[in-house]
Amino acid sequence: QVQLVESGGGLVQPGGSLRLSCAASGMIGNINAMGWYRQTQGKQRELVAVISRGGDTNYADSGKGRFAISRDNHANTVYLQMNSLKPEDTAVYYCKMSVQLVTTWQWNDYWGQGTQVTVSS
Repeated sequence: QVQLVESGGGLVQPGGSLRLSCAASGMIGNINAMGWYRQTQGKQRELVAVISRGGDTNYADSGKGRFAISRDNHANTVYLQMNSLKPEDTAVYYCKMSVQLVTTWQWNDYWGQGTQVTVSS
């Protein structure tokens, strides 16, 4: 019904930058909040950043001042710009969107497939 496709992950050195993208397609009526989460082996998935339909943002302390979330509502896309990357940022990053389906007009959360970010020297 709705698919979220992520891109932009990869291997970078400490201090480097990456820009993640996540585009939604399918039976989309509206999209409210969009967010980025990350998960490492043996740990629970944690919030990185979230952005509302109107552009209000919130960041986890770990990414404040280094990460920036943005969205393109016309393209149903959310971005995460990550600067000054640290080894502890290494994780699988997942995007999440709250989507109102055109078929039911009910709201559901959808997740991207995950993209690996590795920060290592």
